[in-house]
Amino acid sequence: MTPPNTSALSANTDNVVPGPHHGRRDGQRPSRAEAEAAVRTLIRWAGDDPAREGLLDTPKRVAKAYEEWFQGYHVDPAELLQRTFEEVEGYDEMVLLRDIRFESYCEHHLAPIIGKAHVAYLPERRVVGISKLARVVEAFGKRMQIQEKMTAQVAGVIDEVLRPKGVAVVIEATHQCMSTRGVNKHGVSMVTSRMIGAFRDDPNTRREFLGMIGNPQNRGDMV
Repeated sequence: MTPPNTSALSANTDNVVPGPHHGRRDGQRPSRAEAEAAVRTLIRWAGDDPAREGLLDTPKRVAKAYEEWFQGYHVDPAELLQRTFEEVEGYDEMVLLRDIRFESYCEHHLAPIIGKAHVAYLPERRVVGISKLARVVEAFGKRMQIQEKMTAQVAGVIDEVLRPKGVAVVIEATHQCMSTRGVNKHGVSMVTSRMIGAFRDDPNTRREFLGMIGNPQNRGDMV
């Protein structure tokens, strides 16, 4: 499928039917009116009155926010990587894009996951525009996620489409599902990684990658 212009995703998309990589199995999407009604129900369940002045437009705003927060369901990450370049003058060293900031939402509580992704690959004759690596992270991030799955998804689609010699992905993030509820622990970050090909098989290649992104535990620029 050809991904839509994501700038248009803030428009009314009631009739959009989920495509590849989407979570819905029945192919049906609730209408905007049904989504807004669900928000009103949650407001009442929380103990407030959706009819009071300050909350009258909240269901509409929440539905619009969901279109932005979860626009990744309308983007095929594999399609983003289709355009590649072969005129690289024999370049075959690591390509690394680090500190890709993203915002996602925990699929267990819908609480924010905020972090950075570091993505690298060893090209096999062809490379892809670096902005596409950031867009792949964004496409998977703008979904209901767990960090482990997102890490594997980003690495997997790059490996599947580009067929490089190796792929490495490290994600560092803070999870508000554990800082604003439950255990209520602040200042804790989670680090996940996926190494494929040369990054898994060659300790020197893996060491070079980890050295270029810095030790995640010692980085002072986390969210």
